[in-house]
Amino acid sequence: MIVCDMQNDFGTAGGMFNRAGLDISMIRGAVGPTAEVLTAARHAGVKIIYLKMGFQPDLSDLGSEGSPNRVRHLRFRVGETVRAPNGVESRILVRDTWNTDILPEVKPQAGDIVLYKHRFSGFYQTNLDAILKQLGIKFLIVTGCTTSVCVESTVRDAMFRDYSCVLLADCMGEPVGYGLPRSNHEASLLVIQTLFGWVSDSEEFIKGLEVRPIAAARDQR
Repeated sequence: MIVCDMQNDFGTAGGMFNRAGLDISMIRGAVGPTAEVLTAARHAGVKIIYLKMGFQPDLSDLGSEGSPNRVRHLRFRVGETVRAPNGVESRILVRDTWNTDILPEVKPQAGDIVLYKHRFSGFYQTNLDAILKQLGIKFLIVTGCTTSVCVESTVRDAMFRDYSCVLLADCMGEPVGYGLPRSNHEASLLVIQTLFGWVSDSEEFIKGLEVRPIAAARDQR
């Protein structure tokens, strides 16, 4: 299971999105279903990998001068020192700060893997592919935010590497286009369902985990 960027900068009041004036209600709405999925997945022995968007303190991995990654993130004040809601000094989208901490409702547990990334895709210049291959994993259950940016980028790169991805639609959110008749969230799910993977939801996934032990016990008779 991949949990993509469920961190304070994207899903908490006082984080980067909230400070920029973006509506984060759809990300907050995905927290509850994601927490339920994680509980069920851990009970079933599913390996969980967290991806966190975060840059080095000197922003050396932000990209070269004028690069799209640098330009777009600087618009969101990446690297700026801020006061977190809990009173500590922090920095926007910088590693090992409050801003890049995982949301407490879905925080990692012992045995989970946590990886930083500095581009939208979880595969770009990270150890994600090597870890998955070492574990012998071919199927990915994907959750997180945002649907049309980091989630979709990661799923596309996963498909290019022959991983089969299932996205849990209610365990992710996307501010861009939210509330429009045809949102970016829905557009990403449509293109992924059509070409890059499959789409389900938390209820169906949890049901599948409940059925699996019954099927396994039947097969052993």
